[in-house]
Amino acid sequence: MGSTVLSDLATEIVVPVCAVIGIVFSLIQWFLVSRIKVSPDRHSSSSNNGKGAGYGDYLIEEEEGLNDHNVVVKCAEIQNAISEGATSFLFTEYQYVGVFMVAFAILIFLFLGSVKGFSTKSQACTYNPQEMCKPALATAIFSTVSFTLGAVTSVVSGFLGMKIATYANARTTLEARKGVGKAFIVAFRSGAVMGFMLAANGLLVLYIAINLFKLYYGDDWEGLFEAITGYGLGGSSMALFGRVGGGIYTKAADVGADLVGKVERNIPEDDPRNPAVIADNVGDNVGDIAGMGSDLFGSYAESSCAALVVASISSFGINHDFTAMCYPLLVSSMGILVCLITTLFATDFFEIKAVKEIEPALKKQLIISTVLMTVGVAIVSWIALPSSFTIFNFGSQKVVKNWQLFLCVGVGLWAGLIIGFVTEYYTSNAYSPVQDVADSCRTGAATNVIFGLALGYKSVIIPIFAIAVSIFVSFSFAAMYGIAVAALGMLSTIATGLAIDAYGPISDNAGGIAEMAGMSHRIRERTDALDAAGNTTAAIGKGFAIGSAALVSLALFGAFVSRASISTVDVLTPKVFIGLLVGAMLPYWFSAMTMKSVGSAALKMVEEVRRQFNTIPGLMEGLAKPDYATCVKISTDASIKEMIPPGALVMLTPLIVGTFFGVETLSGVLAGSLVSGVQIAISASNTGGAWDNAKKYIEVSIRLSEAIGGFLSWPVYTVVIALTILFH
Repeated sequence: MGSTVLSDLATEIVVPVCAVIGIVFSLIQWFLVSRIKVSPDRHSSSSNNGKGAGYGDYLIEEEEGLNDHNVVVKCAEIQNAISEGATSFLFTEYQYVGVFMVAFAILIFLFLGSVKGFSTKSQACTYNPQEMCKPALATAIFSTVSFTLGAVTSVVSGFLGMKIATYANARTTLEARKGVGKAFIVAFRSGAVMGFMLAANGLLVLYIAINLFKLYYGDDWEGLFEAITGYGLGGSSMALFGRVGGGIYTKAADVGADLVGKVERNIPEDDPRNPAVIADNVGDNVGDIAGMGSDLFGSYAESSCAALVVASISSFGINHDFTAMCYPLLVSSMGILVCLITTLFATDFFEIKAVKEIEPALKKQLIISTVLMTVGVAIVSWIALPSSFTIFNFGSQKVVKNWQLFLCVGVGLWAGLIIGFVTEYYTSNAYSPVQDVADSCRTGAATNVIFGLALGYKSVIIPIFAIAVSIFVSFSFAAMYGIAVAALGMLSTIATGLAIDAYGPISDNAGGIAEMAGMSHRIRERTDALDAAGNTTAAIGKGFAIGSAALVSLALFGAFVSRASISTVDVLTPKVFIGLLVGAMLPYWFSAMTMKSVGSAALKMVEEVRRQFNTIPGLMEGLAKPDYATCVKISTDASIKEMIPPGALVMLTPLIVGTFFGVETLSGVLAGSLVSGVQIAISASNTGGAWDNAKKYIEVSIRLSEAIGGFLSWPVYTVVIALTILFH
C-alpha cells in the first residue's frame, strides 16, 4: 500500500532528538529564570547623594521608600517556607502512593499472568492466530514494568513542576518591581520549564521503553505494544491520587485563609498575620501544578498508548512499518518544536507593556500553537504515513488514506482550541457570564448560587458538541485509531498548554509573596493582574484535560471492547443497562467523597485559624507571628487520609465489576461513567472558575469605591468564597 518518505533510521533519530531539544529548551528557560537572584544586593541601597539614581535607588523608589534589602530577604524567606511545605507534602504523599503503586503492580502481574496460568510457552496471537506471540508471563512482566515506568514518570513530572513553580514565585514578585512585562516573562518561562520537561520526558521514556521491550519481543509487535499500555495506566493512576490529594490540600487551606481571614477578620487574602496563608500558597503548587502536571501527563501517555496498541494490529504492525507505527510519537515530537517556537512569541518576539496585554498574549499562545501545529501535523502525515493503509476496526481492517488521518489529528487539535476559548468565555470576568454572576450577588446568596450553577451547566453545551464532532469525524475516517490520534492532537501542544496553566499558580504565589513581604500597592496590582489572567488560563487547562480525557477514554473503551471480544454493547441487555446506571452514578459518588473530604479538612482548618486569632496575643496587631506549621500539617494530614477512599473507588470498581459481573456489565459501567463524568467535570470546573473570577470582579469594585452601599453584603460574600473554594 505504499511506503513512507521518512525512513526507519530517520525516525529512530528524530523522536529522541526532539525530546532532547525539549529538555534542553526547558533547562535554558530555567537558567534564564535563575539569573534573577533571590538574595539582597549589598550595593542596592547605596545612595548617589541624590544625583543620577542608580538601579538600587530605582528599586527603592518603586517600593515607595521600603528598604530593598529587607524586601528581598522577606521574599526569600517566604519562598523557602512555601517550597519546604510543598516538598514535605509531596514526599509524604508519594510514600503512600508508592505503597499503592507496588500493590497495584502486583495485581496487574497476577491478573495478566493468570490468564494463561502463568504460561511460559509461546501462544497464538489474539488478532492473527496464524502467528505465534510471546507467552502470557512475558506480557504480565513487561506490562508491570511499563506500569511502573509510567507511574514514576508521572510522579517525577509533577514533582519537577512543583519545584520550578516554588523556585520562580518570589522571582516573579521581585521582577514585578520593574514592570508587569518583566514579571510576566518570568512566570511564563517558569511554566514553560514544566511544560517542556513533562512533554519531552514523557516522549523520551516511552520511546526508550518501546526500543528496550523490542529487544525481547522482536517481531511480536502485538505483544510488545499491549505491554506498553501499562505506561498510560501508570501515569493515570498516579495522576488520580495527585489531583485528589493536592485538591483536598489546597481547598482546605483556601477555606481557612479566605473565610476566617478575609471575611471574619477583614484582612487581605495573603496577609502574613493569617495562619493559613503559607498552607494556601503551598496548596496552589501541590494541587494546580503537581496535580495538573500528572493529570495531563496521564492523558498524554494514555492517548499515545491507545494509538500504538491499535496500530500494532493494523497494517503498520502487520507489515512491521516502524515509522508509521511511531506516527503518534512523531506528532508529539513535532508538538515540542511547534511549542518551542510559540513560546518565543511570548518571551522574546513581543514585549508586554501594559496589564491589558497579558490575557491576549496568553490567548495568542493557544492560537499560534494550534495554527503552527496544523501545518506540522500535515508535514508529519505526509512523510511518516503511506498514502494508503489499513486500520483495525472491530475485527476487520479499514482502508484509510494519510490525509484522513491528518484530519483526525486536526479535528482534535482545533476542538481543543474551541474548548479552551469557550472555557475562557465562561470563566473570565471580561465577559457577561461572570459579570452576571457577580451582579446576581446584589439580591442575595440564593441568586448567586442559581446563576453560578446555571453558568456551569450551560458551559457544557459547546464543548460537548466539539467533542462529539471530533468523535464522529475521527471514527468515520480511522475507527478507534482516529479517536486516539484526535486525543493526541488535542494534547500535541501540551508544552504550551502546561506553560499557560502553570503560569497561573506561579502568579498567584507571586501576589501572595508581595502581600506578605509588605510590598507597595502598585506591586500588588501588577501581581493581581497576572493572577487574574492566570485564573482564566487555569480553567482553560482544565478544559483541555477534560476534553482529551474524554477522547482517550473512548479510545481505551474501544480497545477494551475489542480485546474482550465483545461484538456489540447492547443497552437493552439488562446487565449492560444496569452497568450504565451504576457507571453514570460513579462520578457523583466520587464527587461526593472528595467534596466531603474538603469539607472535613476545611472544618479543622477554620477552627485552627480561629483558635490562633483568639489565643495568640498581638497577632491581629502584627506583633506576634502565627503558627504556620500547624495549618500546613492539618492540610497535609487531611489530604493524605482523605485521598485514599476516592482513589480506591476508581481503581477497584473495574476489577470488582469485571470479576463478579462479567465484561458486559463492565462495558456498561465504563460507558456510563465516561458520559456522566465529562458533563460533571466541565460544569463543575467552569462554575468554580466563574465564581472565583466573580469574586475578584467584586473585589475590584470594592477597591474602586469604599462606599459600596448595598452592592454586596458580607454574608453573600462569604457564600461566594465558599462556593468558589468548593467547586474550583
